[in-house]
Amino acid sequence: MYAAFSRKVRIDYLHEVLSTILAALTFLLLAGCGSPATQPGTAVSFPVAAGQNAPLDPAMARESLCSRIDSVLNHARDARLLYASVLGAWQVVHGILAFGPEFPLAHDGSVSSALEYLLDDGTLKGWSLRRGEAGVFAVVEEGSTTGQGHPDQWLGYLSQCGLTGIPLDTKLVVAGKQYTVNDLLTQAQADIKPGQEATWTLMALSAYLPPDTEWQARDGSTWTTERVVAMEAAADLSASACGGAHRLYGLVSALNRHIATNSTNTTHQRKHPPQLSGGWAAADNTIESAIERARRFQQADGSFSIHSFDRPGTSADTFAKLSTTGHIFEVLVASLDDQRLSEPWVQRAAQRLITYLEQTADLDVECGALYHASHGLLLYRQRMCQAEKD
Repeated sequence: MYAAFSRKVRIDYLHEVLSTILAALTFLLLAGCGSPATQPGTAVSFPVAAGQNAPLDPAMARESLCSRIDSVLNHARDARLLYASVLGAWQVVHGILAFGPEFPLAHDGSVSSALEYLLDDGTLKGWSLRRGEAGVFAVVEEGSTTGQGHPDQWLGYLSQCGLTGIPLDTKLVVAGKQYTVNDLLTQAQADIKPGQEATWTLMALSAYLPPDTEWQARDGSTWTTERVVAMEAAADLSASACGGAHRLYGLVSALNRHIATNSTNTTHQRKHPPQLSGGWAAADNTIESAIERARRFQQADGSFSIHSFDRPGTSADTFAKLSTTGHIFEVLVASLDDQRLSEPWVQRAAQRLITYLEQTADLDVECGALYHASHGLLLYRQRMCQAEKD
């Protein structure tokens, strides 16, 4: 009887292990952005990393860092070509977030801009748009590895993609009928409701509308961007997607726009913002608290905690560290002024993130981790490297 019980335990255990392996393989097949299209055995080379015969002169060290950023970004954009026949909209839209119209997609025997392909009614698993009462909406597929997983996720990323996002009047074709990106925004405004996850909605509102904009939702309730900000600031970061990094990015985007609108200082500067109150003050408190926790929980090698903003922690899993470090770094670049962005702890994080991308250059990497890291480095390069050239 005991032997039969032991066999059952072993069988159940093996079944659990096999199920876990199968689930992991399925996730990689559906959500992974595969290894680059190089010949087997071909080494991927990058500039010499800082600390490995790197120059001591600060200006030369900065130039070396910027050169490494260029290399990993070019590799992420061009070497890891995505195929519409293999991956879905979730993966492709994340690539568009990082690189905007320059992000390529292989489809129908050719390669073109993924953004142009999708906006022109391109066919891709998970890219499900429908006509709505107020405009156009994207179908939410919670838990999907190919479709939109959160309300207005596509809209939010389109508003933030690359360095500047795309204009509201950009053409959008749905089922053969022509709309614009503005139709996605008007539908999002109509659909907003209390308690909604409005992280990506807020990204779009901050990109496209003045902070004092007021509108009525379909239920007749009155909304402002500040009301959405207050709702997002009150949400639990620990229970939010990707450790709260996306929610913070939305809050940062909105607060930056509010400060820029109400300040004579047009530079990227949050050191001395105008007097904040209401939802704006709540957002500022949430952001500053998260930044400080990220700094305190940073690991000795420059990576950020695998527990995001909750507590310190590390892992032997490079992919897990790439994901959290990339997501948090993206938030920091959006939120910190130039002086704080130059602080040593942020510089260490940038170097570590670049190193992770170099180390995984010939490996299959989860798309969200890859492209959020890339987007953060793209924004960082614009501010810290371009300034050196100007």
